[in-house]
Parts: sequence; C-alpha cells; structure tokens
Amino acid sequence: MHFNTYGGNGAALAAALVNATDFAPAPVTALLSEHRMLRTAVTMEEAAELREWAGRLAPVFGERIQEVQIKLINDLLDVTAAKPYVSAHDGREPHLHFFSVEADIVARTKDTTAGGLAMAISFAGGRRLGRCDREGCGTVYVDTSRNGRRRFCSPGCANRVNVAAHRARRLAG
Repeated sequence: MHFNTYGGNGAALAAALVNATDFAPAPVTALLSEHRMLRTAVTMEEAAELREWAGRLAPVFGERIQEVQIKLINDLLDVTAAKPYVSAHDGREPHLHFFSVEADIVARTKDTTAGGLAMAISFAGGRRLGRCDREGCGTVYVDTSRNGRRRFCSPGCANRVNVAAHRARRLAG
C-alpha cells in the first residue's frame, strides 16, 4: 500500500515516535531527520514535548473500534495548528502540506503526525495503523502491505508466534 508523502511520512513518523525509547535531543533529532523533517535540532524541552505527544499518538495504533480511532485522531487535529494547503515545491508534483514552514519543530511534528494519521485512516482505513499481536510486544506500525493483513511489527515477532504455535500443536498431537 502506498500512501502519499505526508500520509505515509506523517503516519510513519507517528509510529516511530510511539516506538521511540530515548527522548534525549540527539536521538530525537536523528529520528526527525530520518523522517525527512526540516530543521530538526531539538532542545531538552522540545524533546520532552515530543515524548508527551508520542503518548497522545499511541492509542490510535491498534484501536479496533473505528469510531474511537476517528475521535482520537480528531482530538489530535484539534490541538495542532494545521491548516492544510497544496504545494508543488522543488520540482515535486502537487501535494498537501500540513504545517507552516516557519513553525518550530514541535509544531511541525505535531501537524505532520496528526495529518498523516488522518490521511492514513481516511484513505487506507484504521486497520492499517496497527500494534504487534505478539504478547509482550507493544511496537506499533503502519501496514503498507498490499493486502493490509499485517499482524506483527516484524518478521521476528511473527516467527516467534508461529514457532510457539507449531510447538504447542506438536506437543498436543
């Protein structure tokens, strides 16, 4: 499944923030750069704000009731300053921007992630914003598979579950 730049990038950035374990300025700056944000340097205070924001993003992933998931995303959109507009800069095709380029990195990250989650649920369905099914793993992901049936954050988690199920069947049989 291919999302547009902001839907995919914003949703992927949201998942990366939720999965982040180190919110010191250097790792947060690297994470934001990795997800193609601009002017990514953050202070301790900004990193702490993004940690809090990640906590607000987390419930969206894996929520099975669509109405609840929509409300969670709308609540995120309510606190952002996002005013979407179309842009065609740097030789790119027209696409949506969810933030003002003059805004600080925290505001731009909030706008991008909330907008990305809104795009993901609107154009691909909330089931694409998942949480790993392996017991004990809380990793979230954006399902970009063709059939949209992803259940695990990684092949490693899928293998652990499948091997455990195979061993249980063998012991039972």
